[in-house]
Amino acid sequence: MQLHRRTLKLIPMLAIVFSLAAPSAFAAEVGKVVLAKQWGIGSLNFIVMEHQKLYEKALAAEHVGHPVSVQWVKFAGGAMMNDAMLSGNLNFAMAGIPPLLTMWDKTRGNLKVMGVSAANSMPMLLNTRNPAVKTLADFSEKDRIALPGVKVSIQAILLEMAAARAFGEANYAKLDPLTVTQSHADGMAQMLAGRSTINSHFTSPPYTYMELEHPGVHTVLNSYQILGGPATLNVVYTTTKFRSENPKVYAAFLKAFKEATEFIEHNKAQAADIYLDVTQDKSLSKAQLLKILQDPDVRYTMTPERTMKVARFMHKVGRIKTEPKSWKDMFFPDVAHLAGS
Repeated sequence: MQLHRRTLKLIPMLAIVFSLAAPSAFAAEVGKVVLAKQWGIGSLNFIVMEHQKLYEKALAAEHVGHPVSVQWVKFAGGAMMNDAMLSGNLNFAMAGIPPLLTMWDKTRGNLKVMGVSAANSMPMLLNTRNPAVKTLADFSEKDRIALPGVKVSIQAILLEMAAARAFGEANYAKLDPLTVTQSHADGMAQMLAGRSTINSHFTSPPYTYMELEHPGVHTVLNSYQILGGPATLNVVYTTTKFRSENPKVYAAFLKAFKEATEFIEHNKAQAADIYLDVTQDKSLSKAQLLKILQDPDVRYTMTPERTMKVARFMHKVGRIKTEPKSWKDMFFPDVAHLAGS
């Protein structure tokens, strides 16, 4: 049976229409995935994934259709991760809630960055070697506080939240002039050296614990006090575009990340070995690290905790234009069943 000439003419046009209407049905998923981690045990989920090749195994099980290489990179803070993601050079970032909120707010009209999952909950401490500083009110122009990113890191936001409570909401930025951007390791080294103008450090484990082992160092502020209990330290996030265009690659990530998170909670001694093997950190013994991981305040969980308190503050002081109504507004629905906050 012969096709009508008009029908023959329509076939190429229909092919074009269908290809434009449903590109995801034919487009191949990515051949390389780039993941970013930071220093410290806040990135232990990623470190376990890397060491055990959990992502590679999950990708193979998903039958993507072609090999997918996994590349791990390290950043000193969330702001640099955000720049890399905006430029298309990073697929999954692990950082604090403020970098996620900043990206969620700025990319709502294009890339639509969203949280994939929480990574852990653990206390951050503001430690000092200045014996005169007992409270925030004791800090003076002579003091300098190191943290991962002035005004943008989770530590910087928490310091402002604490200052708002101590000095009044209008003075939330009172201590900002005292802050200095330093990586966790550099901030600890400079504070402990005693020769730097940096005499205080707002950081996360394991650096908080290591600092307190030194004579003369004491804690001024605990993040759990600021937020009213256990709270998320790090989250993982990516773009809606990446998730939509790479469903199998994304599903494999979620599977591998869940496996790594549960592994840490149930195999802390082995997780400590993995951390030391991958990082080659000579400043920390296994006994020290295991003690930290066994602290009830340190938990590896995919459930976002007290993230909305940070979001509301950032909106109130103008750091983000849009205030999420719920933690679920800034996370993909894959974790919506969790009891987050």
